[in-house]
Amino acid sequence: MTTKGKQIFTTLEADGTLTVEVGEATFPDPTGNQVLVKMEAAPINPSDLALLFGPSDLANATYSPGKVVAKMPEPFASGAKGRHGQRLPVGNEGAGTVIAAGDSPAAQALVGQRVACVPGHAYSEYAIADAMMCLPLGDISSRDGASAFVNPMTSLGFVENARMEGQKAIVHAAAASNLGQMLNRICQEDGIELVNIVRKAEQAELLKSQGAKYVVNSSDPDFMKQLRAAIDATDAFYGFDPIGGGTMVDSIFKAMEQVAVSKMKDYNRYGSNQQKKMYIYGRLDLGPTILTPAYGFGWTLSGWLLTPFLAQAGMETMGRMRQRVLAGLTTTFASHYKKEVSLEGMLEKDAALDYAAMNTGEKYLVVPG
Repeated sequence: MTTKGKQIFTTLEADGTLTVEVGEATFPDPTGNQVLVKMEAAPINPSDLALLFGPSDLANATYSPGKVVAKMPEPFASGAKGRHGQRLPVGNEGAGTVIAAGDSPAAQALVGQRVACVPGHAYSEYAIADAMMCLPLGDISSRDGASAFVNPMTSLGFVENARMEGQKAIVHAAAASNLGQMLNRICQEDGIELVNIVRKAEQAELLKSQGAKYVVNSSDPDFMKQLRAAIDATDAFYGFDPIGGGTMVDSIFKAMEQVAVSKMKDYNRYGSNQQKKMYIYGRLDLGPTILTPAYGFGWTLSGWLLTPFLAQAGMETMGRMRQRVLAGLTTTFASHYKKEVSLEGMLEKDAALDYAAMNTGEKYLVVPG
């Protein structure tokens, strides 16, 4: 027996032509630890957009019912050579009802339950998921549970990672995002000092209204002064940046070093001994990451992804994190959506241009049915 249903696919050709369309997919009966989920809601996250459209030119794309054809510019088209010609499903996470399961006890226990899951092809009427990566939602709706994994586990992962590395304060860029607001709430609950960096006055006010103590605006002429003051007050020499390209990490490292140097008794031509660490976890800016020789040699820049972190943290830590997320899905880890769209509505021009802009407070929810 197989199940058929509609699903979103994205295909990039060698000449840079990108086709995103609603197609028909066949879903085999689940086996072993697999479950078949009738999808009811799935968020559009920045990590989904990277595969769905990437940096393609959506403004000048061709739109038809259930289909978008766009051009992906160089060097991005050739840089994605590994996916050329592949028709790929999209959608990291979502929620729905388990309608069939493999023969493992863990899978069978989920039959009939509403779950949050991370199948990797959530923009679909059905999805095959691993039972171990499903979170039973109980009385929580699929709408409220659709974003139970990526942003909640990532923001919570930042705090867990900081603890593992002996840190008591965090700097976070693009902090007014859905994920940033979650991180703000977690840090308040856990007594972690948080320096929030935003780029608009209204974003600063939003975070302050949610109890954020340290909010600095990168658009202000005294941004670096604000940043130094916040780092000085919190001893935040550790942080996370979703922007990736441009000079944000460079500015943060500079401010950290300037604070550290101001506390030194003697001049050292090599800079301070203060260790400074930043993780890049996204690419809101696809340009090069610019670093300058302005902060000595005691600094580390690394990448951060949720799945490798969870593998490193272990099952006990991951289980504890999942339970905390479930307990706070409508409070600490709540997500809010600007609009709900169908699979076909997701590929309409106005919608695609809107959610692909990734503006603060304008997250979309896909409702496959």
